[in-house]
Amino acid sequence: MTKLDTRRTLQTELPAIAIVGMGRAGGSVARTARAAGIEVHAAGRGDAARGCREAEAALLCVPDSSLADAVEDVVAAIPPLRFVGHVSGATGLDVLAPAAAAGAATFSLHPLQTLPDTESELGGAACAIAASTDEAAAFAEWLGRALGMRPFAIAEEDRAVYHAAAAMASNFLVALAESASELLDRIGVEESRELLAPLVLRSAANWTERGVAALTGPIARGDEATVERHREAIAAAAPELLELYDALADRTRAIAAASAGAAAA
Repeated sequence: MTKLDTRRTLQTELPAIAIVGMGRAGGSVARTARAAGIEVHAAGRGDAARGCREAEAALLCVPDSSLADAVEDVVAAIPPLRFVGHVSGATGLDVLAPAAAAGAATFSLHPLQTLPDTESELGGAACAIAASTDEAAAFAEWLGRALGMRPFAIAEEDRAVYHAAAAMASNFLVALAESASELLDRIGVEESRELLAPLVLRSAANWTERGVAALTGPIARGDEATVERHREAIAAAAPELLELYDALADRTRAIAAASAGAAAA
């Protein structure tokens, strides 16, 4: 079946999918898929083949360290399984080699979204896809769109860079905001997270709308005297955060300088 044939079939037939691992990712995918009218089977880890035999595709939503074992679990269900995929952002398609050897087309679909619980919202997020065949690519694209996401292809050799970018935008943002909250805690400010939240959310929205033009503050306006006062205050209140401040200040200077250079060109 060609990629075009697969797309046409998926427009009229909703294949059942088996979700292996019902944690934060699996639970969120299962809930969203059911809401989209897709038949979902929960396949327990260790006995995944049983649930997978009732589906056309299996989606492995387990930790990266458990992927190899999960693949071995589902191989016994090929066929009827035609597609086997995973939701890892950092792991390539090579971990699915046993499923490919058994005759399944393989793919990956990584939601570019933070998933703090089993009911996380997927709609509107992007998702990175890769596939071993055109047919698997068409299936991964269909599944991403059916879940309300915007699929885009990522090359296997670029996967680590892609996942690093995702971690920076999500995990590092939380770490940065938590560091700012700790600074306020050190000087006795109560409910620091609640106080900082509007600033964090507005800054993120401004970056979404304006990109580099959203940059404000002392470094953007060249006020190095204020930056030095920041450094002295942090060294006194929370010296373990000074290295982080310096690294981010250097990066902010570089971004501000590049933006100014582009504007002058």
